[in-house]
Amino acid sequence: MYALFKKELNGFLNSLIGYIVMVVFLLTIGLFLWVFPLQFNIFDFGYANVDGLFLLGPFVFLFLIPAITMRFFAEEKRSGTLELLMTQPLTDLQVILAKFFAGTVLVLFSLVPTLVYVYTVYQLGLPPGNLDLGSIWGSYIGLLMLGAAFVSIGIFSSSLSDNQIVSFILAVFLSFFMYMGFEFIYTFVISGKTGLLIQSLGLSDHYSSMSRGVIDTRDLVYFLSVMALFILLTKVRLESRKW
Repeated sequence: MYALFKKELNGFLNSLIGYIVMVVFLLTIGLFLWVFPLQFNIFDFGYANVDGLFLLGPFVFLFLIPAITMRFFAEEKRSGTLELLMTQPLTDLQVILAKFFAGTVLVLFSLVPTLVYVYTVYQLGLPPGNLDLGSIWGSYIGLLMLGAAFVSIGIFSSSLSDNQIVSFILAVFLSFFMYMGFEFIYTFVISGKTGLLIQSLGLSDHYSSMSRGVIDTRDLVYFLSVMALFILLTKVRLESRKW
């Protein structure tokens, strides 16, 4: 499994795909934080904080992560190498996990350079260092967990089709629904206790909770459950080829 994980990760890092993803993420966030005269602009806002990074990050991930994962199984099926891969001394679950961890590590790599933004804002504060670091670290953990959840959704979407474009569209749709869909249902359709229960099923609710700097076990269990669900669905999908 480690060999396959290393192969998948090297496949990104030895090509332009991985670097394009990281550059696009950093450039997009950087433009909104420092250049575009919008509410996220740090200079225009007048406060030393990086809230814009964690508000924009999920929406950038909604498109970038499906672009990463769309080839995982779709390309294998299109090129006919999936059956060859499955003949290796690996279980279906090990193959899925190797691809999942490779995608998650790439998400982590894209987040690490954003620490430059945090350091810059840290120095711009009056006095320097006037930042809520607890909230920032909680937001980073939340964004990593959210990215990993999107990776699991993208892998499942990739297993549904041998067309990468179809896999990309499915991943964007499912990721958006899991992130904002339950929030929309709560806002426009259901209210009261039932509405709050529906809202708690969405990724957005738990991500917002972690962004406040409080790492609640319930939020971690939720994210891990979402990942496990889509990994299990991918496993069922791959096993269906034997039926």
